[in-house]
Amino acid sequence: MATSAFGSAWHDPVLVHAVCAALASSGTVLDGTLGGGGHSAALLAAGHRVIGLDRDPTALAEARARLAPAERAGRFEAVLGNHDTIDEVAALADRRFDGILLDLGVSSKQIDDDARGFSFRPGVVLDMRMDTAQVMTAADYLNTVEAESLTAVFREAGDEPKARRLAQEIVRRRARAPFAVSDDLVGAIRAVLGPRSGPSEFARLFQAVRIAVNDELDGLRHALVSLRDRLVPGGIFAVISYHSGEDRVVKHAFRAWSTACTCPPRQPRCRCGGVALGTAVTRKAILATGEEIARNPRARSAKLRIWRRAGEAH
Repeated sequence: MATSAFGSAWHDPVLVHAVCAALASSGTVLDGTLGGGGHSAALLAAGHRVIGLDRDPTALAEARARLAPAERAGRFEAVLGNHDTIDEVAALADRRFDGILLDLGVSSKQIDDDARGFSFRPGVVLDMRMDTAQVMTAADYLNTVEAESLTAVFREAGDEPKARRLAQEIVRRRARAPFAVSDDLVGAIRAVLGPRSGPSEFARLFQAVRIAVNDELDGLRHALVSLRDRLVPGGIFAVISYHSGEDRVVKHAFRAWSTACTCPPRQPRCRCGGVALGTAVTRKAILATGEEIARNPRARSAKLRIWRRAGEAH
């Protein structure tokens, strides 16, 4: 259920006012994670032209229906494709944008749809594929990946101190019976973290599996560079993340692009001749207000970072 003016049954967009403020000077905006169209609706209401990109055909169809008046007016365009591989999206070949928005993570509707397999509710199939045409599901991943890789995922994407023990527990259990539903992973988590572990632990570790299944962190690193190069001079890049690993990738990328000299710290004179690609607009991430979190609890972990490409805006 929507709790804001631009929300829908699909998703309640977070940090809408901050996003619109960040992109205020951007005539044409690429919404690289269209979802239910909440952020796009807000940007259209603010007078922008929006191209919405999403790899989920269901999300794309719902957003198009919602934003049909803007599409008919030539102010909105919906494109099927993945922001991770934008250079492979024929409809966007050679196109550049005044602003780009990424709202990372999973939409409310995807989480709430047990058939998509993102939830830790009892009996939910372990799927978690963002793109249902992808072959590997979460069950496939948990049943085939070696303990070392599982350990790395739970440690890096799940911030789990007992990552190795959890990985070993999964390998031990799958030798008896393959993982198939949420209860199987919940059981392994409780065996390692204790019977009092609950929703916060499940959410964090299920999210780590989802990130691994969809190769989200490596995909994000690639996407950030490809999308950056699609910005016009002076263009704005706004990214909302919900996970510490995602936020680190974004923060480090924006910081690196904003640094001119890449010489070793102890070298007395700059010899690299480096030039900063732009400026990090936000030194610290923008967070949701207490009022927004009360209205939409999923905004609690949202972090917005903003970067501006060098040069004068058109």
